[in-house]
Amino acid sequence: MTRRALLSVFDKTGLVDFAKGLYELGFELVSSGGTATVIAEGGVPVTSVADVTGSPEMLDHRVVTLHPKIHGGILADLGKDSHRTDLQTYGIQPFDLVVVNLYPFHERPDIETIDIGGPAMVRAAAKNHAWVGVVTSPEQYDGILEELRTGDGELSEETRRALALEAFACTAKFDAAIVRWLEGTDQMPDDLLPGHLVFTLERTDDVLRYGENPHQQAARYRMAGTESWWDDVHQHAGLALSYLNFYDTDAAWRVVHDLPGDQPACAIIKHANPCGVAVAGDLATAYQRALECDERSAFGGIVACNRPLDAATVELMVAGPQADVVIFPSYEDGTIDALIAKRKNTRILEAPAPAPLTLDVRQISGGFLVQEPHSFVAGRNDWQVVTKVAPTDAQWRDVELAWRITGHVKSNAIVLVKDGQAVGIGAGQQNRVEAGEIAAKKADGRAAGGACASDAFYPFPDGIEAAAAAGVAVIIQPGGAMRDEETIKRADELGVAMVFTGERHFLH
Repeated sequence: MTRRALLSVFDKTGLVDFAKGLYELGFELVSSGGTATVIAEGGVPVTSVADVTGSPEMLDHRVVTLHPKIHGGILADLGKDSHRTDLQTYGIQPFDLVVVNLYPFHERPDIETIDIGGPAMVRAAAKNHAWVGVVTSPEQYDGILEELRTGDGELSEETRRALALEAFACTAKFDAAIVRWLEGTDQMPDDLLPGHLVFTLERTDDVLRYGENPHQQAARYRMAGTESWWDDVHQHAGLALSYLNFYDTDAAWRVVHDLPGDQPACAIIKHANPCGVAVAGDLATAYQRALECDERSAFGGIVACNRPLDAATVELMVAGPQADVVIFPSYEDGTIDALIAKRKNTRILEAPAPAPLTLDVRQISGGFLVQEPHSFVAGRNDWQVVTKVAPTDAQWRDVELAWRITGHVKSNAIVLVKDGQAVGIGAGQQNRVEAGEIAAKKADGRAAGGACASDAFYPFPDGIEAAAAAGVAVIIQPGGAMRDEETIKRADELGVAMVFTGERHFLH
């Protein structure tokens, strides 16, 4: 029996060469529309779908392949006598190969790019992969031809099954994109948290060295059909990235791109928490001051800067503690070589600015928690000075920086800032007073005259007292506690200015 291949593709990349290869292997080619035209113009004999079905294309090409002589040929289980009888009774010839790629809905979402016939053929062929091979991407063409040539025109059972898996993943991705689009169109409710969250994830080439611990396997996935800024990250040198390298680097890159003002900035991250952040007039100073916040914790951390790495900064870095990862928007000449010479294992990354998140999704047992991504909604114009003393202009700059940093520190969080430099950070404590004590201990007197930020309100005056004991001149916190009047009174007694933001910034 002559082998038959059905071809119907939107993406014509490599189509003619693939069709020639199939024809040379003895396949009869059946196709329609633009696919048939391209094959024929390439000098390859092809039979029109209309000649097979006896029905013309109709409804502006919406109905072409939706016909028993097409789908019967795809779905026939040749191991069943009843199916063979039906094929003979209705004059249907089976297909051995179905080659389909879908309309470009991801690139051009629209009613007319919602493919119907394509997914129907793909799913039919994938279901019947015991007898039919299904090809959904031009990237598969060379491998398919090679196996057909070495396998006497046959694909192995293992290959057909693998192709079916890719085919179902393809249609799942396509349907998920349609659901997301319909949820967001004017015809559907404008709901930030839609009734359906349908998405598929595809594994990238980033198969990681290991997960959180060496005995755990890990890989990076991205939302199918979309791009991530991580896709454009270039690693110049160093070991392969682990799970925690990705996680911590993502946190570092977001911190350094979320600071107020437009100054050179550096953030040093350890276990997803900032252990040093600073802004300055030049990058070398910003790096040095970020490092000084907690140099011991910076060892093995992530260094992220928002300016190209220059010679002055790299000189300080190679003299400082070893970093697991450094990430910059670009590198001046010679700086990569200087890093490699002293830090052979450090992963050296070059990256674009991080893209904003659309939703924050976290897995729990049996499901997910979904929320808006973290952002700072209230700004200085929304804040309220609640004490008799107000911050000076210089103190306001520290207040704004401390507040922005605290939104990136695990709760409970206290951040002390002086002159554009985080001098003490207390993170992840079960009570706010101890977070403040840790921050003050790290500051070791350097917070005098600076600002203290708390990610949530102080429930008692003892937190105010701890901040004042560290020497700060200003406290910024959300406010909203039952004892706000007591904390305001205590701040006034201590001569400390206090600002309420009306906005909490827990991070778990």
